[in-house]
Amino acid sequence: MIKFERTSVMNLENAIRGARNPMNSWGRMDSAYDEDGNYILGPNDLDLAKRLRRAGSDHRKYVRQIFVSVDITAPLYWWKEYDTYKVATVANSTSTMHKIHSKPFSIDDFSHDHMTPETLAFMETVVGRLEAIRLKYMEEGKNKEDWYDMIQLLPSSYNQMRTCTMNYETLINIYYARKAHKLEEWHSFCRWIESLPYAKELIVAAEE
Repeated sequence: MIKFERTSVMNLENAIRGARNPMNSWGRMDSAYDEDGNYILGPNDLDLAKRLRRAGSDHRKYVRQIFVSVDITAPLYWWKEYDTYKVATVANSTSTMHKIHSKPFSIDDFSHDHMTPETLAFMETVVGRLEAIRLKYMEEGKNKEDWYDMIQLLPSSYNQMRTCTMNYETLINIYYARKAHKLEEWHSFCRWIESLPYAKELIVAAEE
């Protein structure tokens, strides 16, 4: 399971203007904001952006200036893989260490969409045990041994939300590295990438 909320794409106008700096071709800019505040690339700017994108990383520096912010909720086993992307990414997460005890455990706190019925039934017992430990922790003075029981028993399917920022260059790297990954969460991530403004042209670089 993976969920994307509050996606925001920023600085497209400045990135495209910067892409014209090397040739001083600002006079050819033909992009503008629509009535909803979206920056719409005109034919000249879109053609330049596509040509630079396909020319390689040395020429597409402007995509590093297109920023994305998004709240992602995903299981810890997916975050472990995402954390390999340390360059040009920032993430602030909800705190497992400090807030693990702050609400009752339920099965929906965990990714279980691909579990077989037998495994799901066992998972229910794990969740029940975690909740029993949590209640003991809250009722008996927050003993550290109970806290450790929760932290060390917690399955990697536990869902955590993080607010992430990255840029289009980073998303290019992620998209082509992960689009054929065995985890369904990565396929969902790539579909989210494809939904971003001008992703087809600037990230995927799909042929017309």
